[in-house]
Amino acid sequence: MEGRVRVAYARSARDDLRDIMVWYTARQAPEVGARLVREILVRVDQLALFPDSGRVVPEFDIAWLRELVQPPFRIVYRRDESVVTVVRVWRSERMMDPDLLGRP
Repeated sequence: MEGRVRVAYARSARDDLRDIMVWYTARQAPEVGARLVREILVRVDQLALFPDSGRVVPEFDIAWLRELVQPPFRIVYRRDESVVTVVRVWRSERMMDPDLLGRP
């Protein structure tokens, strides 16, 4: 094991997590939103020790842009030398548009 890397969240990813909570709350299921966000955060925690555990995002095929699948979501992150930055958290069936990635 190489050691830990820092895990950060881009504003776009934080907004995505907030939007998940808002969406489920609007559907009278805030506990579902809270559970899903907790599961996403736990899954992202693994990246501190295993930053390459996600696959390369198929739509881009760029080595430093990776994703974890945590159904029903895709957790998209940028892998740099000493930091992993989560850039988006999207529904799994959603195809990625390069213009929607946002800035870390």
